[in-house]
Amino acid sequence: MAIKVKIPTPLRSLTSNKDLVEITASNVKEVIETLEQDFPGMQERICEEDGTIRRFVNIYVNGEDVRFLDELSTQLKDNDEISIVPAVAGGAC
Repeated sequence: MAIKVKIPTPLRSLTSNKDLVEITASNVKEVIETLEQDFPGMQERICEEDGTIRRFVNIYVNGEDVRFLDELSTQLKDNDEISIVPAVAGGAC
């Protein structure tokens, strides 16, 4: 299945500055594994050592947060769109 993955600016150095890559995967875990295979270093920036999604990284499938779906087991279909969004914090009030 062709899945479109939007790459955030902080991770584009790993993808030769591509902001969108297309991969084949049937679930979110396979997306991350394929990204790591194609762009080494990607998985360690997205996942903890135990394989779970880092606390300050959000992954969306067609706009839905995978934490409210089936996390890494969230099933994908052809033409789904994945967005990887690192959380932004800081500033002053």
